[in-house]
Amino acid sequence: MIDRRAFYEQRAPFRLRETDRYYQQLLRRHFAFLIPSGARVLEVGCGIGDLLAAVKPSRGVGVDFSKQMVKLAQERHAGLEFQVAEAVEFSANDKFDYVILSDLVNDLPDVQAVLERLQTVTHSGTRLVLNFYNNLWRPILNASEKMGAKGPTQLQNWLSRDDMTNLLHLAGWEVIKTETRILWPTGTPLVAPVLNRWCAPLLKHFCLTIVMVARPKPQAAARPEYSCSVVIPARNEAGNIEAAVQRTPEMGLGTEIIFIEGHSKDNTWEEINRVAAKYPQRKIKVLKQQTKGKGGAVREAFAAATGDILFILDADLTMPPEELPKFYEAARSGTAEFVNGVRLVYPMEDEAMQFLNMIANKLFGLTFSWLLGQNIKDTLCGTKVLFRSDYEKIAKNRAYFGEFDPFGDFDLIFGAAKLNLSMVDLPIRYRARTYGETNIQRWSHGWLLLRMVLFAARRMKFIA
Repeated sequence: MIDRRAFYEQRAPFRLRETDRYYQQLLRRHFAFLIPSGARVLEVGCGIGDLLAAVKPSRGVGVDFSKQMVKLAQERHAGLEFQVAEAVEFSANDKFDYVILSDLVNDLPDVQAVLERLQTVTHSGTRLVLNFYNNLWRPILNASEKMGAKGPTQLQNWLSRDDMTNLLHLAGWEVIKTETRILWPTGTPLVAPVLNRWCAPLLKHFCLTIVMVARPKPQAAARPEYSCSVVIPARNEAGNIEAAVQRTPEMGLGTEIIFIEGHSKDNTWEEINRVAAKYPQRKIKVLKQQTKGKGGAVREAFAAATGDILFILDADLTMPPEELPKFYEAARSGTAEFVNGVRLVYPMEDEAMQFLNMIANKLFGLTFSWLLGQNIKDTLCGTKVLFRSDYEKIAKNRAYFGEFDPFGDFDLIFGAAKLNLSMVDLPIRYRARTYGETNIQRWSHGWLLLRMVLFAARRMKFIA
């Protein structure tokens, strides 16, 4: 068998023609969806650099062991950097936000060694994005290669999704999400768009390529402490305000409480100001909401927050404030970058949630887990926690979804999923409300949630 390096040196002139194939176009489009523009990106096995260029990095470095491939890449993409090196031997002084391995792991002599090597060019927020062939397609790919419809390769590794998950685990990576793409890899008019956009998400086991996003596993070394901001949107919640202050613990380097009052019909605004004056030892901010809906309140309060970690606490106190340190520790330790409260694990108090609401919440959880590629059991629990630095990235990229969400939950969930944040569910003990009435309107808000499902499907799952 011809040496691997010599084989790809011979293949280099043909890459200019192969890069225009429909399959490569689909890959470039999907990686550009997964990786936000302006990131520092390393691609190992970059070929002629077209995929690296497609994600529009602020700094892009491509590595390939073929001198001819690198020469072509430098000619095509003068604004990017390219180096000749074996994947297992590459080193750099810089740390990258994203690392790409596209259609490479099937071809590597030692996948684990390369994955371990890549740890040297990562930081705690780095994302590894890789794709590889579904073994179900192997006979079709072999036939396509013989027919000249696919570029030739050497003998490939037999990697399943479980194999790749295990190799990532052994090499110190944690899988964030897995998805499959491309049901029809040739550009057949009408057929290809329908199958790849609308059918592929429903026929995931039959798709050609498996895509994984992973992050370096959090290290066991001591993590620093952080300051905290607990945002409490309050509308018609006068009877809960003082209890919220009394029961919200001090966490980390200090905790600020931000009340944002949302057009109440009772004396909530006056009560917030009274309580803030009564507890001068607590760092309390008081805001009057200028927008509408809980989503608007959360966005206004987050803009005023100064803490490193942002919390949302519903003013009805059905999520006990005493449990907030669990969320803090999950974020501080690196266990999760987005901590989502879950009400559907522990037994609830009587009247805490109506039966139909519970069924609907479970169904929405299953649906959104499928849409986002990460498990999320309870989308509507009011308590969500994330770093302010990550929220600022979500806000910066909000134009992709728009300000469509009156609740605020989905704005954060969709934004976190789009940025490939590690999302973890944290079970809580959900309590019955002791004051006032719920602001949720079952049927009108239920219909709105269904519309959000369709919206999320088009923006996150059913994409070309």
